[in-house]
Amino acid sequence: MRAWSAPDVPKLPVTGPAVRLHDTATATVVETSPEGPARMYVCGITPYDATHMGHAATYVGFDLLNRAWRNAGLEVNYVQNVTDVDDPLLERAAKVKVDWVELAERETQLFRDDMEALRVLPPAHYIGAVESIPQVIALIERLEEAGAVYRVEDDLYFSVTADERFGSVSGLARDAMLEIFPDRGGDPDREGKRDPLDCLLWRAERPGEPAWDSPWGPGRPGWHIECSAIALDHLGTAFDVQGGGSDLVFPHHEMSAGEAQVAHPGESFARTYAHAGMVAYDGEKMSKSRGNLVFVSALRMSEVDPMAIRLVLLRHHYRSDWEWTDDQLWDAVDTLVTWRRALALGAGAASEPVVTAVLAALADDLDAPTAVTAVQAWVDATLGTTGLADTSDREAAATIHRLLDAALGLSL
Repeated sequence: MRAWSAPDVPKLPVTGPAVRLHDTATATVVETSPEGPARMYVCGITPYDATHMGHAATYVGFDLLNRAWRNAGLEVNYVQNVTDVDDPLLERAAKVKVDWVELAERETQLFRDDMEALRVLPPAHYIGAVESIPQVIALIERLEEAGAVYRVEDDLYFSVTADERFGSVSGLARDAMLEIFPDRGGDPDREGKRDPLDCLLWRAERPGEPAWDSPWGPGRPGWHIECSAIALDHLGTAFDVQGGGSDLVFPHHEMSAGEAQVAHPGESFARTYAHAGMVAYDGEKMSKSRGNLVFVSALRMSEVDPMAIRLVLLRHHYRSDWEWTDDQLWDAVDTLVTWRRALALGAGAASEPVVTAVLAALADDLDAPTAVTAVQAWVDATLGTTGLADTSDREAAATIHRLLDAALGLSL
């Protein structure tokens, strides 16, 4: 599957510091120390609806990590999946009477368009669940050899207790897992399971559903095994960062790690697990089931500057939970007018301290709000909002232009 087109990103004349990132598994901020290219996997969309601000916040957040690594002089091997066959997609296709393949392709293209507009760097490997079925089958076979697979009727399940480290990603107690599991795709009450927390690996064919051949009969992959297989195939074990929204910590990232670790004894799935916060609207987390969504595409089609959308996201720390309001968007639009006015002067306040401050903030757990504040301080000094305009740096505008794009993804 093809990704979206990559923007032209300017190269900075300085090298940024090593990147530190909050690790969910240890609840600490750790230094990422890639050996060779930095390897990152971020869980992608299930393409049955348009990209909303919760999605956008996650992908812009990990785009900051991609850029911070590159500005620190690293190459980046970034992998993202598309869950282009799953229950929500099939249910939506049936409801709107559209072929599920057509729906998936249409919404995936809309996602590509949204990511391009927001200047999110594309993954090196953009992989659909359907095209990864051979890798899924091979991984399930390895889990069978390890004795971690069993049947419930014609479906295959993964025994979570086969992974001695199960629970180490989320840090959740078993009672908490059991409470969350049914709300996030689990089936703890299914008769015949050995443990309520065991997760589906291979769903046997149901009438009217798509299916693919396998050693266990026709069917399709479970959700978690898809990401395990794709990540292992393109990144190997112990890759640097597993990323996604905080709603994926359990069960998705916990299960994906468990499957990979049982298939590769003694290895870790990822070194660091990083998670973006949730975005709310009208007092509730944005959710397709609730319908309280603000879509990137709808704003774009209303001729809202995508850079204003991105600036709203940058003003919130990627790990924070926050609520979208229209006022934030219009304030960002006004802010960009002021920033462009400062940049149009050419000369401006000294740019070197701003470059240092922005790169340092982003290397410190992707602190975009602090980086944005540093840029605003430069704009204020350049425009003389204190009554004393500073135009001491003749190359300031060109430097800040490059910095905004390379570090923050803002092309002004």
